Amino acid sequence: MPRTRSLAWSELKIGVLGIIALALLAFIILAVGGEGGYWWQRYELKTRFADVQGLKEGAVVRLNGKEIGTVTGVEFAGQQVDVTLEVNKKVQPLITTTSLAEIASLTLLGEPILDLKGGTGGTPLKAGDYIPSSPTKGPIDEVATRATSSLEQIDKLLTDVRAGRGTLGKLVTDEALYTELTAFVTSAQAVTNSIRNGRGTLGQLTNDPAAYNALKTSLENLQTMTARINGGQGALGRFLNDEAMGRSMQTAVTNVEQVTGRLNRGEGTAGKLFTDQQLYDRLNSMANRIDGVVAGLEAGRGTAGQLLHDQQLYENMNRTVTELRNLFSDIRKDPKKYLNVKVSIF
Repeated sequence: MPRTRSLAWSELKIGVLGIIALALLAFIILAVGGEGGYWWQRYELKTRFADVQGLKEGAVVRLNGKEIGTVTGVEFAGQQVDVTLEVNKKVQPLITTTSLAEIASLTLLGEPILDLKGGTGGTPLKAGDYIPSSPTKGPIDEVATRATSSLEQIDKLLTDVRAGRGTLGKLVTDEALYTELTAFVTSAQAVTNSIRNGRGTLGQLTNDPAAYNALKTSLENLQTMTARINGGQGALGRFLNDEAMGRSMQTAVTNVEQVTGRLNRGEGTAGKLFTDQQLYDRLNSMANRIDGVVAGLEAGRGTAGQLLHDQQLYENMNRTVTELRNLFSDIRKDPKKYLNVKVSIF
């Protein structure tokens, strides 16, 4: 007998533990509703629709796309349907009198869910309050709305094309543009054929290995030259990399700036020439007088003018010079003939 009571108590303990484990499991499954939290972390709200589009208990409740609770009841209220939902208390400040409830779906034709839109301003709703609802649009209505919008845009695009607006419209309606485009395509095809057949510079470069090798050699030489310049070799390399030359150029630029500054300040002869109005007037007056003298010479006035324009005077002077030259020549040959000096004494 004692042995029998011991076995019954052991079985009883196993059964009690199993029941407790099942109860805990059921509690966890029923209390935890995704993002909604435990039952003591939720509060109840309601909303009303004319058509719930097949919304059922246990459907997901979202706020601005984030899951916050579940639907706990769907019941008729006259001709309309009341939907009861439980949401997390953390989002209570976001669900206000300006919020909207609407029925959406996970996919285009998927299971319906309750979607809440948080409102700006307004008073947060308390437990049991009704969330304003928006007219229900089914998936087919959404598709029809989008299709209508797309058809309107296509119709507007076709109208613009027929009217010749835009690039496509001009291409369709402008005969001259079409002709130019056809000619351009024809020319491009001709150029492509020429290149493919090795005609022209680009064609020879594409098809002639010698031209390719020459271009490659030129590029290699250019690369070598660039490397020499970067390395400071040669005159150009030293010019670009020699700091002493750079300082010399900087000094030269500084000197030029100083000279320019002196000219602007009127220092020195050139500076006075640029800035001294009196000196400028004197030079201008001198230039005017020189112009007068030149004009007199061109007009034949004065001895010099006559000499420039009187052919007879020029010939007489030329003949006189010739005679004097001959006289000097004779004197050199026989000076006694012309230099006979007699000295007589009483």
